[in-house]
Amino acid sequence: MGPIDQLWEILTVVSVVVIGALALLVALVRGRGGATKQAPPVPRTDRTIPVEEREGVDTIPGEDVENRGGGVAVEELPEVTTPTLERPDSARGRLQRLRARLARSNSAIGNALLALLSRGGLGEEDWEDVEDTLLASDLGVEATQELVDSLRTQVKVDGTTDPEAVKGWLRADLLRLVDPSMDRRIAASRENGLPAVILVVGVNGTGKTTTVGKLGRVLVAEDKDVVFGAADTFRAAAADQLTTWGDRVGVATVRSDQEGADPASVAYEAVKAGIEMESDVVIIDTAGRLHTKRGLMDELGKIKRVVEKLAPVDEVLLVLDATTGQNGMRQAEEFAKEVAITGMVLTKMDGTAKGGIVVNVQRKLGVPVKLIGLGEGPDDLAPFDPEAFVNAIVG
Repeated sequence: MGPIDQLWEILTVVSVVVIGALALLVALVRGRGGATKQAPPVPRTDRTIPVEEREGVDTIPGEDVENRGGGVAVEELPEVTTPTLERPDSARGRLQRLRARLARSNSAIGNALLALLSRGGLGEEDWEDVEDTLLASDLGVEATQELVDSLRTQVKVDGTTDPEAVKGWLRADLLRLVDPSMDRRIAASRENGLPAVILVVGVNGTGKTTTVGKLGRVLVAEDKDVVFGAADTFRAAAADQLTTWGDRVGVATVRSDQEGADPASVAYEAVKAGIEMESDVVIIDTAGRLHTKRGLMDELGKIKRVVEKLAPVDEVLLVLDATTGQNGMRQAEEFAKEVAITGMVLTKMDGTAKGGIVVNVQRKLGVPVKLIGLGEGPDDLAPFDPEAFVNAIVG
């Protein structure tokens, strides 16, 4: 055997030894659990939904969904819920329901009058007391004089001061002064393919934005489709407040996210949205303003003019705080000069004995009181009913 043959024989032996050693080493490693593990198959699970079938799957949360393979595991299917909207109290009969609150504050007028008128032998001092009581209720000088003259005549002609007879006279005379013949309906229906538009105005602190929210509830209770326009852009919380009122009863609110935005622009967009949504009525909340601020008062005229490019303004409701008395009367007169007021909303009527403001404001402006607020609750705004109002005073 030559040298080359010997070399090949040696290399062969070495290779066999090396291969054997490697094989032994691998066997030892495997025996100690060091082998590379393969990923186990994905277990089937009853909550697995195939990716291509997840969208539109109709299932009930908590129930098992069959695994069709190749899916993505989910912990639980989310429950789809629709927020429960509040159903406001019907506007019909609200004032009757709230009559006790009105009576608690205003019956003092009736009680005082009946006590005076039921005396025998009424003298001039007695009649002066009657006048003072009526004037204290903000009835107004002219209406007070009319009522006293009428009562004096009836007492003289009838010759009696029987309490029941006096109560009947007082009720009839007060009802005449409140004037049940006035049209107190609120425009809230579509006309000529356009929604009715209600502009709500007033000074700060009268409860204007709250009144808009409550009025929306009154109309929703009458199955009207309503849109709110948050045109009070100067008070940061006003739009949020109105949105909250709307969300509770399913009323959309058109608003600007920019504080101090042009209120006329917001009002315009609200009416535009009401037209597109085929709503019955759009109620526009405006910023409170002092009647002595000429620039702010001019702005009301601008809002009205801009809105009327799209639809007529059917109602301009002035919100007055009934507790402010003669100051409220001056506010009403100034607002009426700037915009054509069509109706009044008197708030806080449950907190004042000055119910005579109803007669006074109607006479001064020639427009009816259409709504009165009798509490803090969401359904404590009621359509004004002259007979229920007078009955609450007289008892």
